[in-house]
Amino acid sequence: MSVYKRGRIWWYKFTWNGEPIRESTKQSNKRVAEQIEAAHKTSLAKGEVGIRDRVKVPTLQTFIDQQFRPYIESRFVAKQKTLEYYNCGLTHLCGFSRLANTPLDKISAHDISAFVASRHEAEYEITSINRQLEVLRRIFKLAAEWGTVEKILPRVQMLRGERRRERVLSIDEENRYLAAAEQVGNDIVAAYERALEGIRATLRGETPIEPSDPYLLRDVTTILVDCGLRPEECFRLEWENVRDGSIFVPFGKTASARREIPLSDRVVAILQRRRSEQRNSWVLPAETRSCHIEKSSLKKQHTKACLAANVAHFPLYTFRHTCLTRWAAHMDPYTLGYLAGHSDFSTTKRYVHPQTQTVVEAMKRVRAARVAQSGHKSGHTGDSGGFSQVA
Repeated sequence: MSVYKRGRIWWYKFTWNGEPIRESTKQSNKRVAEQIEAAHKTSLAKGEVGIRDRVKVPTLQTFIDQQFRPYIESRFVAKQKTLEYYNCGLTHLCGFSRLANTPLDKISAHDISAFVASRHEAEYEITSINRQLEVLRRIFKLAAEWGTVEKILPRVQMLRGERRRERVLSIDEENRYLAAAEQVGNDIVAAYERALEGIRATLRGETPIEPSDPYLLRDVTTILVDCGLRPEECFRLEWENVRDGSIFVPFGKTASARREIPLSDRVVAILQRRRSEQRNSWVLPAETRSCHIEKSSLKKQHTKACLAANVAHFPLYTFRHTCLTRWAAHMDPYTLGYLAGHSDFSTTKRYVHPQTQTVVEAMKRVRAARVAQSGHKSGHTGDSGGFSQVA
């Protein structure tokens, strides 16, 4: 070691690649000064052979706060639903300290399993748990792409048994629901009329608040079941996008969401009536931050209509599934995918649920075609045995 003392402070001096290096250690302890000199020589050697010091890996919580959250907020500024999806997942991930306080490169499959177990204990559905795991998987992917971690992070696997939207309303259920939705509107109007004749209005001079849109539920659900729109697309529908007997969806969940959907007769009638009562640029205006209706705007009325119609409660998205399933029986998959706003057919396939009547009619057509090809005149029983007689 080539350390020397100047006053009370130790300095070091050595030559590296022909160049003299002299620096103060700012230490009065010789041993510490020797360690500083050795550290300087080590750092020079690492740089010469291409070795760099290991970057400190942040915890999951720190990475989310400093990098991931600012990224999604800037990228999805115009997609509030996507932001809600990510923020919901981040809330759950940050709320589990075993994950949140662990450096990214130290998170193991056991930690992820513990998080899943905690979700099960909290009685979350598999669907909800998988949405949170999707956010974690996205975090791991971006951490690797941005060079935040050097090691391969554990694979985040989705849970099996996720419930998909398989519910399709029958014609009878649809009719009963729409009748109940109209009755909800009638009840709102009747309650207002009774209030006009009540004591508060007649004796106290308190004018009741007139309902602005009593038949909102009936109109929205009719549009959904006839046009196959996503609920969010219906909620933010503007009058400039309703023209020439069609609805033009300018943007949506994917790039393929941009499409034109012809209107049914009853939707045309609803929109004509609403246009005569037009208050602003929104087809379905409301006193919300967005100035149009939101999912919460229909929550209570929808529950009331399900009970009145004696139909098991279902999400509004079921109307879209019902519409697309009915369309699937009468159009090719390319047209169905376009009208649904899907970017690939694998997504379209999830929305098609063959009904018993459709399957039976299809099998009858197959049997009739086989009989015609074989030249048989005698009828078949219609069971599976009929197929064994025709090659």
